[in-house]
Amino acid sequence: MGGYFAAKRRLFSEGGPDRAVIGVDEVEGRYLADQMAQGAADDRVIRVSSGTKLERFGWSVFARKGFLAEYRKGRQVASFDLRAITGLPGEHNHQNACAAYAACRAVGLAPREIESAFHSFAGLPHRSQTVAEINGVRWVNDSKATNVDSAEKALLAFKNIRWIAGGMGKEGGISSLLPHLGNVVKAYLIGHSARDFALELGQTPYEIVETMEAAVARANAEAQSGDTVLLAPAAASFDQYPNFGKRGDHFMALVEALKP
Repeated sequence: MGGYFAAKRRLFSEGGPDRAVIGVDEVEGRYLADQMAQGAADDRVIRVSSGTKLERFGWSVFARKGFLAEYRKGRQVASFDLRAITGLPGEHNHQNACAAYAACRAVGLAPREIESAFHSFAGLPHRSQTVAEINGVRWVNDSKATNVDSAEKALLAFKNIRWIAGGMGKEGGISSLLPHLGNVVKAYLIGHSARDFALELGQTPYEIVETMEAAVARANAEAQSGDTVLLAPAAASFDQYPNFGKRGDHFMALVEALKP
């Protein structure tokens, strides 16, 4: 982490940019922003956050309770609802949205112009990507969630989750996800580590289904309107697929076949 921070810091060390957009949800970001700015009112540094109000700085963009807000010189400049933007589910995506918004504002785009563009963003492939909504059930492809940290973010982004997980599990298993399974209605476990994952789910209902075809079929049979079927494997794909992209593509093809 120290080396990573040092590399990022070098971006700002050679004379400094006209504007710097810096996430301040972690201590390293707060340190860098404070070091870059000549006081709290310096609007050359645009601080961004997901979850923390940042009203006392020269320029800031933050998201709280699903709303993005921009403040400049202590005054609110803009605010809009991120929750209706399908391609940006969850706090981690709201943090990304704040950073993108700040960058666009720094080059002169208007708030409403940026808000409108957000609604056209479909999400990146295999990263909390909404594939379809069928009979009130949302199908989400987060095949890129190959570890527990990524899976945690996906699990916190949705309600009433039917979770497709498993594959080639990594060292440490998935026990660290236990505090974040409150939104999971049921887990459908696939791949090499399905039985190991089952032992770490606590009281969460589960079914060992082995394959993606079986997972999609069972989730489709049991899901009710308002549920989200989430592929967030928390594992590598190499037991059944050459890479996470092929795993996500297979999931999407199976979901596409469910459409009436």
